[in-house]
Amino acid sequence: MADWELRPASAADVEAVAELRAVVLRADLERLGRYDGQRVRQRLRDGFAPAYTWVVEVGGAFAGCVALRPAADAHWLEHFYLAPHLHGSGLGTAVLRALLDCCDRDGTMVRLNVLRGSAARRLYERHGFTLETEDAVDVFLVREPHRTLSM
Repeated sequence: MADWELRPASAADVEAVAELRAVVLRADLERLGRYDGQRVRQRLRDGFAPAYTWVVEVGGAFAGCVALRPAADAHWLEHFYLAPHLHGSGLGTAVLRALLDCCDRDGTMVRLNVLRGSAARRLYERHGFTLETEDAVDVFLVREPHRTLSM
């Protein structure tokens, strides 16, 4: 895995993130009979919150994004997309681990949803997420904070 870092997102990142979302979700949405390129991009634009979003950079270049939005009883992990050529490189695991470590230190539960049949579900389950509920399209997962040992 190459050197990577997270930087705070800005409003200027919205189009790059919307395009990446359309690319990454296309196969799963087509399989579910729900792909509409304009709609998938517009849904990202409508819900983009730079204050809770980070851009993933590899070697200083845009490689993905992830959001961690606070809610009443948990944080919602949203918009976690990596460029397809980086899938399977360990980058997703590293980014997820960094975010979950912060939530564990704060004692914060994390929720997310993935599309039914998405390979991403395995990544989340390896990191302690369990099924909360599901419907015909979405699978909702939850992860209780893990206790960290103090020295």
